[in-house]
Amino acid sequence: MKKDIILCGVGGQGILSIATIIGQAATEAGLYLKQAEVHGMSQRGGDVQSNLRLSTEPIYSDLIPKGKVDLIVSMEPMEALRYLPYLAADGVVVTNSKNFVNIPNYPDATAIEAELKALPHAVLLDIEDLAQQTHNPKGANMVLLGKVAAHLGILSADQLRNAVARIFQRKGEAVVESNLKAFDLGLNA
Repeated sequence: MKKDIILCGVGGQGILSIATIIGQAATEAGLYLKQAEVHGMSQRGGDVQSNLRLSTEPIYSDLIPKGKVDLIVSMEPMEALRYLPYLAADGVVVTNSKNFVNIPNYPDATAIEAELKALPHAVLLDIEDLAQQTHNPKGANMVLLGKVAAHLGILSADQLRNAVARIFQRKGEAVVESNLKAFDLGLNA
């Protein structure tokens, strides 16, 4: 079994934290893992993307060819559209439904939403609103990770929850609990 994933968003949204957590869970599960990160602009607000490949068999490349991505995970809807050429015919897009307008000529939000909803397998979720419910607006990425858990297949929600706890452990129990609460909100949304 294998899962090829593109994680994308805008700098500062927590995409690389999601990659770290999935990587931690995969390592603990004994899976093979390859990751290639492409950081956009070196400042907050630039596009950020990461290829993440998980498998029960050896993986020989860290880059995913066009048309072969099983799952696009996006913190920003326009960024999800950018990587559609990589999506497999039966691939799934899980994205935040709320736009992060960081450029003056940002496309029409309604058109972006319509294009995403026209995909055969797309999940749009207002992760920022759910994160606000946990009183942890920075936990929007954990809400998204929780939603992704149902579509990952190669790792269970419990394996991801355990990795969330380990990754945030050094920041204290309150931070761990807040991020697990956000994860669970996404999982059950």
